[in-house]
Amino acid sequence: MNQFNFTQLNPFQTRNSGSVIKRIWLLLLLVALPQFGLSQEEKAEMELLELLEDFLEGAGKNDAKMHDRFWAEDLIYTSSSGERFGKKQLMEGVKNADEDFENSMVWTAEDVQIRVYGEMAVITFRLLGIPRDGLQQQQFLNSGTFVNKDGKWKAVNWQATRASSE
Repeated sequence: MNQFNFTQLNPFQTRNSGSVIKRIWLLLLLVALPQFGLSQEEKAEMELLELLEDFLEGAGKNDAKMHDRFWAEDLIYTSSSGERFGKKQLMEGVKNADEDFENSMVWTAEDVQIRVYGEMAVITFRLLGIPRDGLQQQQFLNSGTFVNKDGKWKAVNWQATRASSE
């Protein structure tokens, strides 16, 4: 009676140990290759888009930690009402916001454009504020200038303009 040798089923066990190493390298290369396929600019665009999405979700909840993460210490913010202020005043506004503000609005971005210039980037988009109570939607045209400091993108300049109703 013939006995079956289970070691024949092991795809890594071969007569030539060099082919096992080749298979392992090939497997690692196939897993890692997509990571190396992105340019620095594409990676930055993905990071910035994710940051913007996280920020808009946090802004709808008036999340102070998210605001702190998003805005640079030396921020120059020009609001849709024509006021100019920095991060300190912005964070005071977040802190002192009405309790009713929290979860009152869902913010989303449309027509997002991201341009990366090394360690600096510009984002433009249409900001839509959708009230949870069903009242009229708000629209703004926003643009922000970001700088990558210590591996983190932060907004150093922001412009918000109320969109014309068309």
